[in-house]
Amino acid sequence: MLTRNLALAGIWMAMTELSATQLIIGFALGYFVLWFSPGLAHRSNYFRRVGQGLRFTGFFLRELAIATARVAHDVLTPTPYMKPSVLGIPLDAETDAEIAMLAIVVTLTPGTLALDISSDRKTLYIHAMYVSDPEATRREIKQGFERRILELLR
Repeated sequence: MLTRNLALAGIWMAMTELSATQLIIGFALGYFVLWFSPGLAHRSNYFRRVGQGLRFTGFFLRELAIATARVAHDVLTPTPYMKPSVLGIPLDAETDAEIAMLAIVVTLTPGTLALDISSDRKTLYIHAMYVSDPEATRREIKQGFERRILELLR
Protein backbone atom coordinates (compact mmCIF):
# COMPACT_ATOMS: atom_id res chain seq x y z
CA MET A 1 0.00 0.00 0.00
CA LEU A 2 2.87 2.36 0.72
CA THR A 3 4.25 1.69 -2.75
CA ARG A 4 0.86 2.45 -4.29
CA ASN A 5 0.54 5.61 -2.24
CA LEU A 6 4.02 6.78 -3.25
CA ALA A 7 3.25 5.98 -6.90
CA LEU A 8 0.10 8.09 -6.74
CA ALA A 9 2.07 10.89 -5.06
CA GLY A 10 4.69 10.66 -7.81
CA ILE A 11 2.03 10.84 -10.51
CA TRP A 12 0.51 13.89 -8.82
CA MET A 13 3.91 15.54 -8.57
CA ALA A 14 4.66 14.80 -12.24
CA MET A 15 1.34 16.38 -13.27
CA THR A 16 1.86 19.53 -11.19
CA GLU A 17 5.45 20.47 -10.31
CA LEU A 18 8.49 18.81 -8.76
CA SER A 19 8.48 20.07 -5.19
CA ALA A 20 8.27 18.68 -1.68
CA THR A 21 4.96 20.48 -1.15
CA GLN A 22 3.40 18.77 -4.15
CA LEU A 23 4.79 15.41 -2.97
CA ILE A 24 3.08 15.85 0.41
CA ILE A 25 -0.18 16.93 -1.25
CA GLY A 26 0.05 13.99 -3.65
CA PHE A 27 0.72 11.60 -0.77
CA ALA A 28 -2.36 12.87 1.09
CA LEU A 29 -4.52 12.65 -2.04
CA GLY A 30 -3.19 9.16 -2.79
CA TYR A 31 -3.96 8.10 0.77
CA PHE A 32 -7.60 9.15 0.38
CA VAL A 33 -7.89 7.54 -3.07
CA LEU A 34 -6.64 4.25 -1.60
CA TRP A 35 -8.89 4.64 1.44
CA PHE A 36 -11.99 4.96 -0.71
CA SER A 37 -10.98 2.22 -3.16
CA PRO A 38 -13.36 -0.72 -2.79
CA GLY A 39 -11.99 -3.44 -0.54
CA LEU A 40 -8.50 -1.99 -0.04
CA ALA A 41 -9.06 -0.22 3.28
CA HIS A 42 -10.33 -3.36 4.99
CA ARG A 43 -7.52 -5.65 3.80
CA SER A 44 -4.56 -3.61 4.94
CA ASN A 45 -3.03 -2.36 8.20
CA TYR A 46 -1.49 0.46 6.19
CA PHE A 47 -4.18 2.97 7.09
CA ARG A 48 -3.89 2.21 10.81
CA ARG A 49 -0.09 2.49 10.63
CA VAL A 50 -0.20 5.84 8.84
CA GLY A 51 -2.49 7.19 11.57
CA GLN A 52 -0.18 5.87 14.28
CA GLY A 53 2.80 7.41 12.50
CA LEU A 54 1.10 10.80 12.34
CA ARG A 55 0.12 10.61 16.03
CA PHE A 56 3.69 9.63 16.96
CA THR A 57 5.08 12.51 14.91
CA GLY A 58 2.72 14.95 16.64
CA PHE A 59 3.67 13.59 20.06
CA PHE A 60 7.38 13.80 19.27
CA LEU A 61 7.10 17.38 17.96
CA ARG A 62 5.23 18.40 21.13
CA GLU A 63 7.88 16.79 23.36
CA LEU A 64 10.61 18.39 21.24
CA ALA A 65 9.07 21.85 21.69
CA ILE A 66 8.67 21.38 25.46
CA ALA A 67 12.25 20.13 25.89
CA THR A 68 13.64 22.92 23.70
CA ALA A 69 11.77 25.55 25.73
CA ARG A 70 13.06 24.02 28.99
CA VAL A 71 16.69 24.05 27.82
CA ALA A 72 16.37 27.56 26.33
CA HIS A 73 14.85 28.84 29.57
CA ASP A 74 17.70 27.32 31.57
CA VAL A 75 20.31 28.83 29.24
CA LEU A 76 18.75 32.31 29.28
CA THR A 77 18.18 32.60 33.03
CA PRO A 78 21.00 33.29 35.49
CA THR A 79 19.98 30.48 37.84
CA PRO A 80 20.65 26.97 36.50
CA TYR A 81 17.77 24.54 36.96
CA MET A 82 19.68 21.46 35.81
CA LYS A 83 19.71 18.32 37.90
CA PRO A 84 21.70 15.99 35.62
CA SER A 85 21.58 12.25 36.14
CA VAL A 86 22.38 8.99 34.39
CA LEU A 87 19.41 6.62 34.50
CA GLY A 88 18.78 3.05 33.50
CA ILE A 89 15.46 2.63 31.70
CA PRO A 90 14.14 -0.96 31.81
CA LEU A 91 13.03 -1.87 28.30
CA ASP A 92 9.96 -3.60 26.94
CA ALA A 93 11.41 -3.04 23.45
CA GLU A 94 13.02 -6.22 22.15
CA THR A 95 14.03 -5.86 18.51
CA ASP A 96 16.96 -3.87 17.19
CA ALA A 97 14.59 -1.50 15.40
CA GLU A 98 12.55 -0.78 18.53
CA ILE A 99 15.61 -0.19 20.70
CA ALA A 100 17.35 1.91 18.04
CA MET A 101 14.29 4.08 17.45
CA LEU A 102 13.89 4.68 21.19
CA ALA A 103 17.57 5.61 21.52
CA ILE A 104 17.33 7.94 18.51
CA VAL A 105 14.21 9.72 19.76
CA VAL A 106 15.69 10.14 23.24
CA THR A 107 18.89 11.55 21.76
CA LEU A 108 17.02 13.94 19.44
CA THR A 109 15.14 15.42 22.39
CA PRO A 110 17.11 18.33 23.90
CA GLY A 111 18.31 17.61 27.42
CA THR A 112 18.53 13.83 27.02
CA LEU A 113 21.07 11.52 25.46
CA ALA A 114 21.08 7.74 25.01
CA LEU A 115 24.41 6.46 26.31
CA ASP A 116 24.44 2.67 26.12
CA ILE A 117 22.39 -0.48 26.13
CA SER A 118 23.07 -3.27 28.61
CA SER A 119 24.62 -6.48 27.32
CA ASP A 120 21.34 -8.36 27.93
CA ARG A 121 19.44 -5.62 25.97
CA LYS A 122 17.02 -5.08 28.85
CA THR A 123 18.20 -1.62 29.99
CA LEU A 124 18.85 1.60 28.08
CA TYR A 125 21.16 4.02 29.88
CA ILE A 126 20.45 7.69 29.30
CA HIS A 127 21.78 11.00 30.52
CA ALA A 128 19.08 13.54 31.34
CA MET A 129 19.67 17.16 32.32
CA TYR A 130 16.48 17.66 34.35
CA VAL A 131 15.87 14.79 36.78
CA SER A 132 14.17 15.86 39.99
CA ASP A 133 12.53 12.43 40.38
CA PRO A 134 14.29 9.50 38.66
CA GLU A 135 11.19 7.27 38.75
CA ALA A 136 9.04 9.99 37.18
CA THR A 137 11.62 10.43 34.40
CA ARG A 138 11.68 6.67 33.75
CA ARG A 139 7.88 6.62 33.68
CA GLU A 140 7.77 9.55 31.23
CA ILE A 141 10.09 7.79 28.81
CA LYS A 142 8.40 4.39 29.12
CA GLN A 143 4.82 5.69 28.93
CA GLY A 144 5.67 8.36 26.38
CA PHE A 145 8.28 7.38 23.84
CA GLU A 146 8.64 3.64 24.37
CA ARG A 147 4.91 2.85 24.47
CA ARG A 148 4.25 4.84 21.31
CA ILE A 149 7.23 3.33 19.48
CA LEU A 150 6.06 -0.17 20.34
CA GLU A 151 2.53 0.64 19.13
CA LEU A 152 3.98 1.97 15.90
CA LEU A 153 6.40 -0.87 15.17
CA ARG A 154 4.47 -3.90 16.38
